[in-house]
Amino acid sequence: MKYNFDKITPRRNTNSCKWDSAGDDAVLPMWVADMDFVTAPPIIETLIQRAQHGIFGYTKIPNAYYDAVISWFSKRHNFEVQKSWILYTTGVMPAISAIIQALTATGDKVIIQSPVYNCFYPVISDNGREIISNDLFYKDGTYNLDFAGLEKITADPKAKLLLLCHPHNPVGRVWTRKELETIGDICLRNQVIVVSDEIHCDFVYLGHQHIPFASINSDFLYHSVTCTSPSKTFNIAGLQTANIFAADSNIRERIGKVLITNRVAEINSFGVEGLIAAYNEGEDWLQELLIYLYGNYQYLKEFLDINLPQLKVLSLQATYLVWIDCSALQQSSKEISGILLNKGKLWLNEGVMYGANGNHFMRINIACSRPLLSEGLKRMKQVLSPLFNSIIDIKGRNYLF
Repeated sequence: MKYNFDKITPRRNTNSCKWDSAGDDAVLPMWVADMDFVTAPPIIETLIQRAQHGIFGYTKIPNAYYDAVISWFSKRHNFEVQKSWILYTTGVMPAISAIIQALTATGDKVIIQSPVYNCFYPVISDNGREIISNDLFYKDGTYNLDFAGLEKITADPKAKLLLLCHPHNPVGRVWTRKELETIGDICLRNQVIVVSDEIHCDFVYLGHQHIPFASINSDFLYHSVTCTSPSKTFNIAGLQTANIFAADSNIRERIGKVLITNRVAEINSFGVEGLIAAYNEGEDWLQELLIYLYGNYQYLKEFLDINLPQLKVLSLQATYLVWIDCSALQQSSKEISGILLNKGKLWLNEGVMYGANGNHFMRINIACSRPLLSEGLKRMKQVLSPLFNSIIDIKGRNYLF
């Protein structure tokens, strides 16, 4: 491979949220969704050149920025975005917050599909809207959508938006064209706007395809809003740059006004240059990264299948976040998380963060070098194996009365 993803780049004492939040250098963090890989070289080179100029004043968005976004989504996702649809903002969550404010009123309902990205919950409730969940079905290690439930929920006149996590974090599903068409048809019938969070769209593995919701047909295009960013794809969240695609001019104008009111439309000069370099010159780096990440998933699955077979590792269709069914431990995700952190110095995300129906699951971030992943898995085995032995011992006793 051209790029060495096995290389470990120390991140402690760099003000890293991921690495410097534990307050304990013995902790191995495999929680928050950022990667431990150095970003694509063209991005680094571009940012160095920009820094060497030495003046960092107010910035406008150049045409090259829009061209890079349009080209990327055309060649990677067969989605022909128009320049006029694009709204710049500082991140996908500020984008979603502005969309909720622009398109709903206090007391309206916003639909989620739990278990789902934990930040969806406060972004709805903090804006004075009501959360309503169209829970995913979980059976035989696979998650599916509850269309009958969605039909019922969207019939409520107070339900105004569906936050679609696409691809889905944390369960790793890529929604198929048929699934997306059914979602769209239900929402259209009930005048519910789909807000599609597609920040993980570039992390889709062989055998699966990301289909942008708005690309399916013109009805979906004009009754939806799409949120995207290169931040996950190229590990540049610190550059605080994201985009909203809104084809409907009325919807776009309403959102744009709120972005300005919220002061989350100010342009980051490094973010602009970073995005242009990423989308124009970072594709070969991404292609190798995808191969490495899926290799990490295969490594994790084989390790756990052999060493902790009681855990169920769900299929990973997209993202670098693996969802693990720990129900055999007969403990809550908070308890499991605490045990791993206190005894193994391993920091994972507890499943209950993503909804009550995630209570017996854990989420692990595998976007790291394989040696680090191996160390994390060894710690998991060391801590959890005795717990399973204890369960087996208790169940195996022959009680006589």
